[in-house]
Order: sequence, then structure tokens, then C-alpha cells
Amino acid sequence: MDIIKKHLNRLEKKEQKILNKKQGIIEEKLEPIVDKVESKVPEALKNSLDKAFYKAFQMVFEKGTRYIEKLYNKNKIQFNHNINDYKLDRNVNNKSIKKIDRHAQRSQLLNTSISAIEGAGLGLLGMGLPDIPLFTAVILKTIYEISLSYGFLYELEEEKVYVLNLINAALTIGETQRKYNHRVDLLADKIDNHIQFNYDLRKEIVNTSKILSDSMLTSKFVQGIPVVGVVGSIANYTTINKISRYSSIKYKKRYLNNKSK
Repeated sequence: MDIIKKHLNRLEKKEQKILNKKQGIIEEKLEPIVDKVESKVPEALKNSLDKAFYKAFQMVFEKGTRYIEKLYNKNKIQFNHNINDYKLDRNVNNKSIKKIDRHAQRSQLLNTSISAIEGAGLGLLGMGLPDIPLFTAVILKTIYEISLSYGFLYELEEEKVYVLNLINAALTIGETQRKYNHRVDLLADKIDNHIQFNYDLRKEIVNTSKILSDSMLTSKFVQGIPVVGVVGSIANYTTINKISRYSSIKYKKRYLNNKSK
């Protein structure tokens, strides 16, 4: 159990690093430019982005999960987790914990690469809004694979609420991010201890859609301009990277916390 505590302490440090991240020099210099671009984005486009992300989440949650699951071998990920979980129960050591991490790390690398290619390709074609369902699917694919890697399913509505809040916490900053991070922990505790809680999935989707829309606003506006749209590849990569890094930390913490009970 000391090994599990050590891993939990490392995860806590990684989490705090994300929550207390300071603005870099490049981000600081780009901020005025980003603000200027955002100020010129038409209100109609902001509303269109919100609605596009909302419809994309709604579509995937209602009937699109089975299509996303065709992009990875769900049964194989679950089987590998169960084998590694059994080995960990028999012998808790660093090697057995690293094996649990393996697929989650591979999925992070693969999905950030896919998002970069998707952003660059559609940007060069002069497309912005039409790729949102695809980009949303890549986001959820990333989280779903990480979820399975640590033994968690994502079909239940409560888990969907958890997934949406993971995205919220990954893409916000400051006090707002800390608020969502706290909510992620509360949701995990209630779900894993079979404690019922009230939620409105539609409102949760609306909220996450707005956060994702705000996060992608400038990049999608620029991505709608041919050639300049290659910037979309960077934005897509950054967004998926933030979500995958944060989700990996939270799912691993959730898994190890359950192990330490």
C-alpha cells in the first residue's frame, strides 16, 4: 500500500501543477492577439459553435458511442486491464502499476496525433464548423480509452456527467478550474460508493459545449480561413493534450484510491 500512496502523491503533484499553471512567455505575448481576434468573431458564430458542440455531444451520447467503439478494441482493453489488475492485486509494485498505465499512455499519443492531422487537413480545406462532430468524437474516444484502461465504463449517465466535468476542468483556468476539479472528485466519490446524486444531463452538455466552444473559438474562426487554417492543427492538438493529460491523472487517482480502500 505504500507504493500506491507514493503513486497517489505523484499524481497529486501533477494535478496541482495543472491547477496552478502559470502563463508562459509565448502565451503572454499571444494573448493580446487572441483577444483581438476574439473581439472580431461574430456573435452568430459564437452561438453556432455552442450549438454545434451541443449537438455533437448529444449525438454521440444518444447513438454514436457504438461508432466510436469501432475505432478501438474495447474488449481487448478491458481484458488487458483485468489481467493487469489481477497481477496488481497479487503483487503491488511499480512494474504492475506501469502496466495498468500502458494503454492509457498509448491512446493519449495516438489521439493527439489524430486531432492534429484532423485540424490541419480541415483547416487547409477552409472548413471550421463541419469538423466539430469529428473533433468531439476524438475527444470522447480519448477519454473512453483512458477510462477503460483503468477499469471504468462510460455508458451510465452518471459517468457521462463525470466525463463532461473532466473536459470542463481540463479546459478552464484559475478558480473556475479548481471548482470543476473539486466537482470531478465529488462525482468520482459518489459514483464509486454508489451514492445517488441529482444531475441534469442536458444542462451538463450545454455547459461543457460552451466551455469547449470558448476554448476553441479563435482557432475555429481562423480555421475557417483557407491556408491560415493550419493553425487549427495546433489548437486541436493542444485541446486533446490538455484533456488526455488531466483525464489520465483523474482516472488513475480514482483507480488507485479504490485500490487503497
